[in-house]
Amino acid sequence: MSKVLVVEDDVAFGTMLKTFLEKREYKVELVFSASEAFNKIEKSNFELVLTDVRLPDHDGLEILKKVKTKDAATQVIVMTSYAEISMAVNAMKEGAFDYVSKPFRPESILQTIENALRTKVVAPKEVASKPVKKASKASSTTQRLDLVEGVSEPSRRLADYVELVSPTNMSVLITGESGTGKEQVAKSIHLESKRRDAPFIAVDCGAIPKEIASSEFFGHIKGSFTGAINDKTGHFEAANGGTLFLDEIGNLSYELQVQLLRALQERRVKPVGSNNEIEVDIRVVTATNEDLSNAVKEGDFREDLYHRLNEFSIKIPALRERKEDLMLFANHFLDEANKDLEKNVLGFTDKAIDAFKNYNWPGNLRELRNMVKRAVLLTQEDLIPLKVLPHEIATSSRSTENDYGLFKNKNEEQLILDALEKTDGNKSKAARMLSIDRKTLYNKLKQYGIKL
Repeated sequence: MSKVLVVEDDVAFGTMLKTFLEKREYKVELVFSASEAFNKIEKSNFELVLTDVRLPDHDGLEILKKVKTKDAATQVIVMTSYAEISMAVNAMKEGAFDYVSKPFRPESILQTIENALRTKVVAPKEVASKPVKKASKASSTTQRLDLVEGVSEPSRRLADYVELVSPTNMSVLITGESGTGKEQVAKSIHLESKRRDAPFIAVDCGAIPKEIASSEFFGHIKGSFTGAINDKTGHFEAANGGTLFLDEIGNLSYELQVQLLRALQERRVKPVGSNNEIEVDIRVVTATNEDLSNAVKEGDFREDLYHRLNEFSIKIPALRERKEDLMLFANHFLDEANKDLEKNVLGFTDKAIDAFKNYNWPGNLRELRNMVKRAVLLTQEDLIPLKVLPHEIATSSRSTENDYGLFKNKNEEQLILDALEKTDGNKSKAARMLSIDRKTLYNKLKQYGIKL
């Protein structure tokens, strides 16, 4: 039975994590501060330490250093919010095994824990080379942070599907409206797969002229046609060993569909002008905002290619279909915009939040991200006011379809925990994010036994 120390100042979340791990036959000790953790580490030996990076008295990096000083073989996993990724990367450079981003479900961390306990820590003389490897992994992992895992049922289902299919080699067809984040889901599938250390090559099929499409996909040799002044590596060869993501797959010409099907069936490609075939080992993930099955019925898309690409399908819900996640996404994009624009806007006014909820968001996450960044640029106050929002959002009226009532959602406890985590425990900000008053929030904290 592996002995695990959990260091988490959020009592409710820490208790939930402890209970979850104990049911998986781990021996778990839970503390709520760094000082308590230091005492435990001095007196006991642990195979694994799972610590938050932000604690009331010290940060998780100091716990990491304490653990590694006492016993370099003890593995450490850090828990971090989206705004603390740089600290998580520093932790990995200091020897942490991995990090997980909050909010997360306990089930999603189980594999990371098992991997950490199976991994042998390098000997001291090898340590110098270890941070380079870990930093590389951290760098690739941060790419998936644009895929914010919401708490609504559609978002949970999406996360479950990604987690289910990622470790396989199945071809995945991602569907969804424009702006829902199809490429980010594809990146997440790649980064959670066994091919994570190999290339991820993204191709916009709608942006490739028909005349050079074969060369773009399969490459060409020098002199094979006018303008071919050098050899060219095609997308298939560039993605060898990794993942090839084909966006807007419905835009491929029928001729290229035939070539693509052959390449996928034989796992070989022949550059234009060459007599030699190149073996390729790739996973194909495709995306479209069209009804590809209807295109098959109308004869615009090959049925055999459709089935080859659609071994597993994932439909990304529109933003209006995951209403409970709206402010979670908005605050994530606020953090992004603050960093990009070097500003420190704290949040949104009540009127701005009401306008968000009344709007239908036809452009989905892309529209929300762009709008938040524009609003941050224009805002001269601590909170984003209604006056800086685009006219169509500021003047939108509430409809019954856009009723974002928090407490109609059966995940309300998790919503509250997410809001408190995002606001560092500030109840006023959390209440504003959830669109409720402080008294209602206090009543809910009492109802769920959430202590701060």
